Formats: sequence, structure tokens, C-alpha cells
Amino acid sequence: MATHGSLLSRFDAAEYRLCRRLNRGVENTGIRLYFKAASRLGDGVIWYALMLALPFIYGSQVVKVSLVMLATGAVGLAVYKILKRIFVRERPFIRHSGISLAGAPLDRYSFPSGHTLHAVAFTWQICAAFPELSIALVPLALSIAASRVVLGLHYPTDVLVGALLGAASGAIGASLI
Repeated sequence: MATHGSLLSRFDAAEYRLCRRLNRGVENTGIRLYFKAASRLGDGVIWYALMLALPFIYGSQVVKVSLVMLATGAVGLAVYKILKRIFVRERPFIRHSGISLAGAPLDRYSFPSGHTLHAVAFTWQICAAFPELSIALVPLALSIAASRVVLGLHYPTDVLVGALLGAASGAIGASLI
């Protein structure tokens, strides 16, 4: 019978292998540049621009959407900072010499992915209010999430948990719109 420790060790080893496989994409200049750009957009620029632009595009009645997004973003930031302090999981490029860093980290710890949390939450809310924007925002959110692993900044589980937290907060935010 396998012990809890050996199961966790096997899971960690499998996650590292997946992380390394995805991180190899940075060896290709086009892939590296694409995911660096996606990651940069995920720093917040695209979301703040959308929050400001939505009322100009759709009219003042959608100010509420932008305000809910702003509130969701603030709550998401607080949750992610608390979780980072609790879990203190070092980023893959720090822990594993086989992971190449191809983007600047915002801090030392990786769990959960705040970029993914916010990309999913904001995409969920915007697409609930304006489904026609899904065609652009869903691929953007997926690219931001993938960029975090490809660039060596996060493990796949960091991104998965960030996405789950983002989906929960996005659904709550969408219900308030």
C-alpha cells in the first residue's frame, strides 16, 4: 500500500515533468514572445483598459459591470496574497534547475496564479454581460493561464487553482451584474 508521502512525491514528480515539457516552448522565439506578451497583458493592463472602455462602448448603464469587476479584482488580489503567504510555494524556476525563467516574476511564490485568477474572473464577468466579446477574451484568458507555466513562473496546479478561484469569483461577480 502506498503511503501519503509517496503519492505526493509521485504527483510532484509528474507535475514537474509536465511543467518542464511545457516550459521547453520558450526555446522557440515565436512561442516565447507570444507568451511573454500574453503574460504582460495579464499584468492587469488589458483588464483595466476594458473596465474603462466598456462604458464608452456600451453606454453609461454598464458602469456597474466595471465596478463589479473592480471589486472582484480587489477581492481576488486579497485572496491570492493570503494564499501565497500561507502556502509559500517557491516558483518552479527557483526550485528546479531544469525550468527556464522567461518572464519576470512579481514575487517569489507561485501558489496560486494571480494572473490566471484575474483572467478567468474578468473574462467570466465580461462574457456574461457581453457574450460577443467571448471570441477574443476566452483565447486571451487561456493564453495568459498557459503563459504562466510556459514561462517557468508557475506549476500547472498553481494555474488550475487560480482558474478555479477565478471561476468562482467570476460567477459571483456575474451574478451581481
